[in-house]
Amino acid sequence: MFNMTAVLGATGAVGSIIRALMEERNFPTKNIKFLATARSAGKVLKYAGRDIVVEEVCPEAFDGVDLVISSTPDETAAEWAPIAVQHGCIVVDESAFFRMKEDVPLVIPEVNPDDIMKHKGIIASPNCSTTQMVQALQPLHAFGKLTRVNVATYQATSGAGVGGQRELVESSKAHLAGEAFEAKTFQYPIAFNVIPQIGNPKHPDTFPGYTSEEVKMILETWKMLGDDSIKITATCVRVPVENCHSEVVSIETEKKITREQAIELWKNTPGLVVMDDVANRVYPMPSICSGSNDTYIGRIREDVSCENGLTFWCVSDNLRKGAATNAVQIAELLAKKMFG
Repeated sequence: MFNMTAVLGATGAVGSIIRALMEERNFPTKNIKFLATARSAGKVLKYAGRDIVVEEVCPEAFDGVDLVISSTPDETAAEWAPIAVQHGCIVVDESAFFRMKEDVPLVIPEVNPDDIMKHKGIIASPNCSTTQMVQALQPLHAFGKLTRVNVATYQATSGAGVGGQRELVESSKAHLAGEAFEAKTFQYPIAFNVIPQIGNPKHPDTFPGYTSEEVKMILETWKMLGDDSIKITATCVRVPVENCHSEVVSIETEKKITREQAIELWKNTPGLVVMDDVANRVYPMPSICSGSNDTYIGRIREDVSCENGLTFWCVSDNLRKGAATNAVQIAELLAKKMFG
């Protein structure tokens, strides 16, 4: 059991879920503290029946802390995670800043749990859109070896934080009232619209025309599956849905995987739920998956365009398994490996 755990970014959207999950799951720590920027310091938060005052993050705030679960913007993580490590903490980080560092393991507990103890103070949790896809891909890769992956994402506005959620509501009201709306969080008004850009162009020499979100999905998948020979392409799209990312994933494998075999593999994989009966209109949707810690798979079919192809639909709560839940699960796994 950890002696003292700190949640950095405790008042944010993901941080709030982290706190709730730790309490629900009786997280193994004797003591807990909540850290945030000066703007949120002084707030009083409930945890396990106690009132805990949010502290402003500073170097001294990490004294006596042995675990930090951090959900902050990249620049905040880049500043404070190394300081926490210098103070003897292990940091489970939700940001994108450390994910592709060679000495930082990138972990989904159901996918690559053994990587967790390779850490040198920091353990990264992957991008939300990558997490649900790799959860679904890992058992297929182990069984039939992936050769190609083509994914199109339909990502909720909550993936852009509180500002994204607010903009969905405000732009919808403006649209219905016939009023002009100036987008701030997204490139264009999101109401009744689909925007085929998440992130900005990145790595133009290696991935010309791809956005940063698309590059994340490629590089992070290679890292967690330990196989950069898999050909991967991604198109990431923002849609006017409040919560839960959805994806269409088409794969090719060296060894053919039938629909029935895929279903059996997924049903035997922790954290995955199969909902697949199109004749009776049974398939995962954001409206029924929001608030769940699992990843849901449906519309499973063998690809008629290639011999060893399979296509499926995947939905997951991006604030939970895509962020908070995975971070808490990493911390729980770390506790198990450290303390038994």
